[in-house]
Amino acid sequence: MSESASWTRVDDGRFQMDMLTASYRRHVFTKHSHVTFAIGVVVSGAEQFHYRGELHRAGVGSLAILEPDEPHDGMAADDEEGWSYRVLYPSAAMLLDGRSARPAFPAPIVHDPRSVHLIRSAHEELTAGVDPLAAHSKLAWAFEAVVQRHGRGPAGPKAPSASDAAAARKVAEIRDRLMADLRCAPSLRELAAGVDLSPYHMLRVFREATGFPPHTWLVLERVCKARHLLAAGTGPAQVAGAVGFADQAHLTRWFKRVTGVTPAAFRNSVQDPVRRDP
Repeated sequence: MSESASWTRVDDGRFQMDMLTASYRRHVFTKHSHVTFAIGVVVSGAEQFHYRGELHRAGVGSLAILEPDEPHDGMAADDEEGWSYRVLYPSAAMLLDGRSARPAFPAPIVHDPRSVHLIRSAHEELTAGVDPLAAHSKLAWAFEAVVQRHGRGPAGPKAPSASDAAAARKVAEIRDRLMADLRCAPSLRELAAGVDLSPYHMLRVFREATGFPPHTWLVLERVCKARHLLAAGTGPAQVAGAVGFADQAHLTRWFKRVTGVTPAAFRNSVQDPVRRDP
């Protein structure tokens, strides 16, 4: 299997959504997370990924549903075969479309031929861009099926303890400090001192809350910001400096580990999203 990957961005006037169409054999996604959901179908081969402390395998006909901000990786389940898949990345607002409460998806891999067919068909038609009305109709039906058939009601509210609330405030302060200037990261000791914790304690608290140590979290945020700048048409060399990577090669290494494509390929795919009214 040869490796190929392309991103597509659609805009229906209310929401933008990215989609990935890819075939991989050797590529390995580094541990990362998305601010959106990731809903995908494997069309050949099999992928495996770590998610919520377990290793999962997605083969042909399976539907993967990953929730926002959940760390995961990704690689071929069989090095000789690799895998091909189509993935949608809807925001929570787009997926739920007016529902008041976001459901949980406890099973990251489900086997549901109807939902698989709807997701794959919507992805194919949106990527082709031939009939926007039909494509967005299928997308609405697909999201409805995923939520109704596989979503579970949110767990009952749990009152945070005083220590939980204090830790959440400290993590928020650390994130704000890291985001203040992506080009200039504070030192570990500076981050820890800013929230009155030892460096080790700060690392543990931050990782428990986000799934990543601060330096990795910052790199992933840099990649996220780079995606927005590339989509707006900024060149990879300018983006690298703007978000804090040492140079374009440094950006490219991390960008491909997270998105599966180079910055230039991503920019060429999505910098001019087609507005497709449903």
